[in-house]
Amino acid sequence: MDDPPWDVYLTGTVFLDIIFTGLDSAPVRGTESWARGMGSSPGGVANMATALARLGLRTSLAAAFGDDHYGEYCWDALEQGEGIDLSPSRTVPGWHSPVTVSMAYEGERTMVSHGHEPPPDAEFVQDGVPACPPRARAAVASLTPGRRAPWIAEAARRGTRIFGDVGWDETGAWDLAALPDLEHCEAFLPNAEEAMRYTDTDCPRAAARALTLDVGAVERAWRHYELGKR
Repeated sequence: MDDPPWDVYLTGTVFLDIIFTGLDSAPVRGTESWARGMGSSPGGVANMATALARLGLRTSLAAAFGDDHYGEYCWDALEQGEGIDLSPSRTVPGWHSPVTVSMAYEGERTMVSHGHEPPPDAEFVQDGVPACPPRARAAVASLTPGRRAPWIAEAARRGTRIFGDVGWDETGAWDLAALPDLEHCEAFLPNAEEAMRYTDTDCPRAAARALTLDVGAVERAWRHYELGKR
C-alpha cells in the first residue's frame, strides 16, 4: 500500500483558550483579581495538533469551527500559522466557538469552559468528524463516554494506530467500559487526574499500573518511564 498522505490525523474540539498567569492565589468570590500575564491561542485538540506539526509531522485535523471571530482566529492560526491541514474540518454558520478560560496559580491550573455541540451535518458522524477520514499512520481520537465512532474501527482495520484521548467526564461515572472504542486504541491518553479517577486510585503511578489491565500500551509507556529514571 502507498505511504499514507498524513502522519497523524486528529479529531476533537477546538477551543479558544484564554490563559491568565501570575495569579498569587485562587480568585475569591466578590473580589477582583489581577493577573500578571495573559495569552490566547487555539486550545483543546489544537494543542496536540500544533505540537505534532511543530515536530515536523504531516498533521491533519477534523474539527468544527464557529463562524465567529474566535473561530476565524483559530482556523487561521492553525492553517496559516502552523501549517495544519484543515480540509476535513468545517465551519458551522451561526455556531459560536467553544471557549476555555484557564487560570494558573500554586503550581496548578483551573479551567472554566463553555460551549455547545455543533449541529449535525450529513457528511459528518458527530462533533465535526468526517465519516471517511483520510489515511494516516496514526490517529488521535477523542473518546466520548457512551458513544462509538465508526471511523475509529475502520481506521484501525486499515492499519492506522489509534491513540485515544479523553476529556473530563461530566457524568462523574469514570467508567472505562463506557469507552467502547478503547478496544481499538494503541494507547490511552488521560491526564493524571483523569487517570486516577478512571482507576479509583490516589496517585498517577498507581493509576498507570491499574490501566495496564485495560490498555497494553500504557504498560509499555510505564516501562519506558521507569527505564528513563535509571
